Amino acid sequence: MNSVAALLEEQSVIVCVGAGGVGKTTTAAALALEAAQRGRRVCVVTIDPARRLSDAMGFDTDRAIGNAPQQIHVEAKGELWAAMLDTSTTFDALIRTYAPSDEQAQNILTNDFYRNIANSMSGAHEYMAMEKLYELHNDARFDLVVVDTPPTNNAIDFLEAPDRITQFLDHRLYKILVTPSGGLARVVNFAAQSFLRTVARIVSASVVDDAIEFFAAFDGMEEGFRGRAVAVHDLLIAEDTSFVLVTVPRSDTVHDAAAFIETLGAADIEVDAIVVNRVHPSFGSSHLDGLDNGPLAPFITVLHDSQTVAAGQDAVLASLTDELPAGAVVKIPFLDTDVHDLDGLAVLAQWLTPSEDTHHH
Repeated sequence: MNSVAALLEEQSVIVCVGAGGVGKTTTAAALALEAAQRGRRVCVVTIDPARRLSDAMGFDTDRAIGNAPQQIHVEAKGELWAAMLDTSTTFDALIRTYAPSDEQAQNILTNDFYRNIANSMSGAHEYMAMEKLYELHNDARFDLVVVDTPPTNNAIDFLEAPDRITQFLDHRLYKILVTPSGGLARVVNFAAQSFLRTVARIVSASVVDDAIEFFAAFDGMEEGFRGRAVAVHDLLIAEDTSFVLVTVPRSDTVHDAAAFIETLGAADIEVDAIVVNRVHPSFGSSHLDGLDNGPLAPFITVLHDSQTVAAGQDAVLASLTDELPAGAVVKIPFLDTDVHDLDGLAVLAQWLTPSEDTHHH
């Protein structure tokens, strides 16, 4: 299975990875649109805080895409839906899912320490992205979820996010804080509290109280989180999940992309396709010989320069495509305009599955 068309028709999850600024959000949206054209019920979810998905789909700000999937009206055999990750809403929903009672959920959700970490915890964004993916994957309305990962220099951040939550839950201090208060445990807890009081001299005491309260309220929820982390991880390495690497033909970006492929490989994940955006067009120049000194000379020079750029880009890309023996490599030319509506996405979508189309020469 090595064409993008096959991935769009057969997979149930497509994860777009790549450095920031390579057109990843737009590519994810175009992949989703193309899959909808092919009859799939697709939800594209973007984790991009810059609202680029709304822009790419031509949404005005009043009806911007939000955390709950909404259907985008397109002429297609299938359906196209879109969602934009809102980290804290997703985190809150998880707390509600795993809290033994509404009251406990409320205690956590109104806790200042929680409000703080929900927005700023290292990896919270990535972790919630994976949560959202898992939730949408299990939503009966969709048979394909295309996810745009956070702009990151390290492909592995969101793969490791579920484990990071688990490590946090296994942390000794965390365990001490949530130990039930009985006998010896209270002594331990007292030790933990005196440790925290020391911390309180540096940060405010109320922060410490909030933290103790949060951990106490969190008691009994670890299993839910831990089980979910395992399920998310399994989804990422499943047969019907594919990774598509988005890049541009610059040597630094291609170097990053090669590192991505290697990192993902170490996590037993293969990249099934590479989409190279903003590729310089290549013109055959063999039949131009002899025109160099005629009236067309200036144009011929431009063509030759253009060929040099294209050849340079191909050389840069070759190092990457060699890493992908079975994968598809799709090159998308510089398009006339930025993509900011569904028509623009449709043009991009056509380039993603070139083999069967006739509009390529």
